[in-house]
Amino acid sequence: MLTHALVGDEGRTIELGWQDGRRARFHAMWLRDNALDDKTRSAGNGQRLITILDIPAETRIGAATIKAGALEVSFVPEGKTVSFPAQWLSANAYDRDEPREPGWTGDIIQRWTKATMQNSVPRARYAAALHGRSVLREWLSAVRTYGFAVMDGLPAESGALCKVSDLFGYIRETNYGRWFEVRAEVNPNNLAYTNLGLQAHTDNPYRDPVPTLQILSCIENTVEGGESSVVDGFAVAAALQAENPEGFRLLSSCPARFEYAGSSGVRLQAKRPMIELGPDGELICIRFNNRSLAPVVDVPFADMDAYYGAYRRFAQLIEDPSFEVTFKLEAGQAFIVDNTRVMHARKAFSGTGKRWLQGCYADKDGLLSTLAAIEHSFKEAAE
Repeated sequence: MLTHALVGDEGRTIELGWQDGRRARFHAMWLRDNALDDKTRSAGNGQRLITILDIPAETRIGAATIKAGALEVSFVPEGKTVSFPAQWLSANAYDRDEPREPGWTGDIIQRWTKATMQNSVPRARYAAALHGRSVLREWLSAVRTYGFAVMDGLPAESGALCKVSDLFGYIRETNYGRWFEVRAEVNPNNLAYTNLGLQAHTDNPYRDPVPTLQILSCIENTVEGGESSVVDGFAVAAALQAENPEGFRLLSSCPARFEYAGSSGVRLQAKRPMIELGPDGELICIRFNNRSLAPVVDVPFADMDAYYGAYRRFAQLIEDPSFEVTFKLEAGQAFIVDNTRVMHARKAFSGTGKRWLQGCYADKDGLLSTLAAIEHSFKEAAE
């Protein structure tokens, strides 16, 4: 509950106090820009109906009172009065000394290793997720939290992976098609189509934007070997930063270049760091794919030796078994990875038997939107 509201700096700021002793200051311009009234924001979707240029540059707080636990502010020169709920002000307070949560993730993202995840791989059955919102919420939440999850009980047939993406969003079609085959081929145009093992990697770093989700679905798997594995790139990056801060700085501040030209008429290129940070230092993306790495030309000569040392150490940590979680997909199973965070790999397999997987890409915004909508509906039902 709000206890006081003190206007200061000739109406440019206001200090609020709560019953529990907390205090926070807000700027008049910030409050006006974030007004919750129906002339400023759409009641239907919450989007702004005005631009920053519609707000007078000389906006000040003319008066402020606390009514029924909310803050009521009158802005001049507009003569506009707006009410702000105390809970909303508390949730959006920016005047604080304690460390801020990184970006949007906060405690939602949980880094993991083999020790913490091998025996607790998140999974759900397709039928249960399709017909049960609580099951789907738990599965989508696991993808958000851990960056991957397994789904059981899919039809062992071509195109079944689309059923997974349909649970939360849409397939992102690429030059590989709506989906692509992952099985041994003669003279393949991509190493994924051989029976060789694949180093842990993220897919398509040569695209900008990169596909943020990948789904791999198993139709048949009777070979010896061929286990799938996943590695939490965020956990590996954190280990590198703790061990070699300068190497982490180089991999996160110097761009790498990635390219693909394996198909006629396709020339894909991207220039991004292997470890991408947000402006506030938040770890937001890993791009690691030795097959697609082009010559590194954006690192100063004086730093190139150290850069390659950091790159090598990053690769060593990625291949450290302590970071790797393994499982073997059976027919009718699929797994999904956050392609901006979790690297996936495949063990080599024998030439006898058959291994037929299909893969596709989707985007994380659809998954997070569906999850947020489900969580909101559960919250409303509980109130």
